Amino acid sequence: MTTRSSGPATAAVTVTWAGANARRLARQHLHPDAAALASPFAEPGDAVAAMLGAHAQVLSAAELSVGLRGDGLTRTDVRTALWTDRTLVKTFGPRGTVHLLPAADLPLWTGALSAVPTGPNPFPGNARMTPDQVEAVVAAVGDALTGAELTIDELSDEVVARTGPWAGDLVMPGFQAMWPRWRQVLHLAGHRGALAYAPNRGRKATYTNPGCTPLPGAGALPALIERYLYAYGPATPAHFARWLAAPKRWAAEQFAAQAASGAIEEVTFGDGPAWVVAGDTDFPDAPVRGVRLLPYFDAFAIASAPRERLFPGAAWERALGGGQAGNFPVLLVDGVVAGVWHQRRSGRRIAVTVEPLKPLSGARLRDLEGQVERVAVVMEGTAELTVGPVTVGPHA
Repeated sequence: MTTRSSGPATAAVTVTWAGANARRLARQHLHPDAAALASPFAEPGDAVAAMLGAHAQVLSAAELSVGLRGDGLTRTDVRTALWTDRTLVKTFGPRGTVHLLPAADLPLWTGALSAVPTGPNPFPGNARMTPDQVEAVVAAVGDALTGAELTIDELSDEVVARTGPWAGDLVMPGFQAMWPRWRQVLHLAGHRGALAYAPNRGRKATYTNPGCTPLPGAGALPALIERYLYAYGPATPAHFARWLAAPKRWAAEQFAAQAASGAIEEVTFGDGPAWVVAGDTDFPDAPVRGVRLLPYFDAFAIASAPRERLFPGAAWERALGGGQAGNFPVLLVDGVVAGVWHQRRSGRRIAVTVEPLKPLSGARLRDLEGQVERVAVVMEGTAELTVGPVTVGPHA
C-alpha cells in the first residue's frame, strides 16, 4: 500500500511492508492471486532476469526456482536454455556464489560485478597474491578456456603453465585438501567474463570462456541498482550491500549518486528512508493471501528486506537459522515464511514433507496440494504430500 504526504521533512511516498511484499511477489510471478499477475514467464531467461539471477550451487534448486515462476516450465526447459540454446549462463554471480544469469545480460552483470570493491584479504600472508599476479591469473584463465571446456584440474595445469609455479602452490584450504594459490580468484575470473561453467564431463564440472566483454562499470552499476530496486524495492543501500556482498559505505555512495541524477527516488519504508526507481511508486493495496513453496536459496527469500518481516516470529530461527537465508526450502503463507519443507526423490516419485509453524486450515491445505503438484510438474515427477508435525523452534 502507498500513501502520500506533503511534509517537508519526509519523503512524499510512504510504502507499507504489505504493499512492498505484494509487489515483489507479483513481479517475481510468485503472487498467489493469479489476478495480480501478468502472464507467467514463458522462457527461463525471462524468469531468471526478473529474480536477478537464480542461485545454482545446487542446480536442481535453481531449476525449481525458475520453473515455479513460469508457465509450464520444467527442469528440462531450464537445462535446454543453459546447455543447448545458451540463453542462460551458469557462472559466479552476486556474493561470488554460483548463479544462473541470462546470457543477454552477462555484459551488464560482469561489468557491474567487476566494479564492486573487494573487502580485506581473508587469506594468510603466505597464500595471498599481488595485484599483478591476480591480473596474470585472470588473463591465463581466459586464454586457457577460449574454445575449450576444461575440468578444474586441467584448468589448473594450464594456469600454472601460463603464469608460473607460484600459482600452483598448495596454500588454499579446500574440501579436505589444499588447493593451488590461483583458485582464490576463480570467482573473480567469472566476474570479469573470462569463465563460466560448461556441461559436466561425467561427474566433473567443466569451465569455458563465455566470450563476454563486460560493460564499463560506470554504466553497468547504475543499471544493476535500478534492476535491483525494480525487483526488490523499496530498499536501502545496506540491503543492496548485503545482497551483493559489497561494502556498505560504497553502496551508500552509489545510491547517493543515483539519487542525485534523478534515477532513483526516496520513499518512507518502515521507520526510515528507502529507495525505488524514480516514478515507480505504485504498490498494491490488497494483502497477499495464499500458499507458495520456494526451494533452497530462492532469490526472493534471499533478497527481500527487511528479513525480520519476511521471517516473522519463530520463522527467524526455524527457517532462517538466525540470519542465513536459503539454508531451508520455505513455505510462504500469506506472503511470509510460515514453515519449511523438504523433498526426497526416488525415480519419478517425489516425497514432499511440509512442516508448518502453525496448523494449516483446510483451504490452506488444498492450496498446498496445488503447490506440490506444481513442484512435480517442474521436476518432472509424481509428488506425494505429507504435512509433518507443527514445528515452532530449531529443527531437532
